[in-house]
Amino acid sequence: MSNLKKTLNTMPQKGKLEWIGLRPAKKKTLEAVQQAKVSIALGLEGDHFKSVRKKRSVTLIQKEHLDFVAKVMNKDKNEIAFLTRRNLVVSGINLLAFKDKQFIIGDEVVLEFSDPCHPCSRMEENLGAGGLNTMRGHGGICCKVIREGQIKIGDSISMLDK
Repeated sequence: MSNLKKTLNTMPQKGKLEWIGLRPAKKKTLEAVQQAKVSIALGLEGDHFKSVRKKRSVTLIQKEHLDFVAKVMNKDKNEIAFLTRRNLVVSGINLLAFKDKQFIIGDEVVLEFSDPCHPCSRMEENLGAGGLNTMRGHGGICCKVIREGQIKIGDSISMLDK
């Protein structure tokens, strides 16, 4: 294995699950919850998405990016996660480093990075004029569920060794 590959597969840092949001129906306000069951068949149970596209079963975004977006768009930091419509907010780890990798949340749930989660035109509606452009590069990631289980706020997040 080359030094670059070895470096890309190394991440000693651990992140933290800060927030969990479920969308009960399309275009409805997210509901913040303290814990959630993650399943291969349904993604996050209670979320309307129902894993129709397995590559987008769960969406994640970095808290540090939400802080930036809230500041630029002059939005309340406590409400920004609802407006961006991602399922999980994490801190302390670079989600893009999980590209082509699997990672674990808590002790059970394993997710795999499948695609970047690009912002859509709803960001103009939710954040105001310029919302879509502010979110560019800060949209988070889409993941598929590899191993199901329970997650809760405060769980650690870390890359799995290959």
